[in-house]
Amino acid sequence: MRMSRNMAGPVLVGGGLVVTLAALAYPAVLGLQTTSSSPSRVIANTRYGPLTEGDRDFVVKVRAAGLWEFPAGEMALTKGTTKAVHTAGEHLVTGHAGLDATCRAIAPQLGITLPNQASPQQQGFVATLSSDNGKQFDTDLSNILRVTHGQIFPAIAKIRVTTRNALVRQLANQANDTVLDHINVLEKTGLVNYDQVNFQETTPPKLPANQITPPPPQPGVPVVALTPPADTITPAPSPSPTTG
Repeated sequence: MRMSRNMAGPVLVGGGLVVTLAALAYPAVLGLQTTSSSPSRVIANTRYGPLTEGDRDFVVKVRAAGLWEFPAGEMALTKGTTKAVHTAGEHLVTGHAGLDATCRAIAPQLGITLPNQASPQQQGFVATLSSDNGKQFDTDLSNILRVTHGQIFPAIAKIRVTTRNALVRQLANQANDTVLDHINVLEKTGLVNYDQVNFQETTPPKLPANQITPPPPQPGVPVVALTPPADTITPAPSPSPTTG
């Protein structure tokens, strides 16, 4: 879903963008259309601790966020008109590359299937930024990304507090630091409209039926190390489909 130019432009100050993002931002940042039936239900017992539906969804959400926020950061490096926007782009690229590498490392160990393509809503955000230029790009990037990062922040805190899985906890720690860093650099652009980032979450997202967790590995099946050698780490995410 592509936001109109009227919404992405001057209406930003008037409140049009917040209405659109209030309906889309949380599901969009996750790339999911349906919610888990029972987030606390244990779906696998791993060597790193029990894995719940909520744990699985969180790993998927972090991966999904990078599929559009990473390319948004790349655009900031080339289209941003101020040093602050360039800095935000650098942090977005570096942060989501790191989170993506962690997701790719832990997903096979936990039997989690990762998304490989941004959702239609996420693609709409990228398309809006792709068509923007000059100050319009700076403003849209700062506000869209500030809203979506603010929306996922509570989900990170909840998982960090409730998870009993060591790998999911590690990812939550990393995500918490990364998202807070991104919020800070986006706010330093001086373009964030704070009246439009303070709204309640909409209906929680759920995993689509075709993104279910595969059966856990059978006893005796070797588990790969958490941190793969540097020369085997998969490249950072991009808008194009990749191997999960």
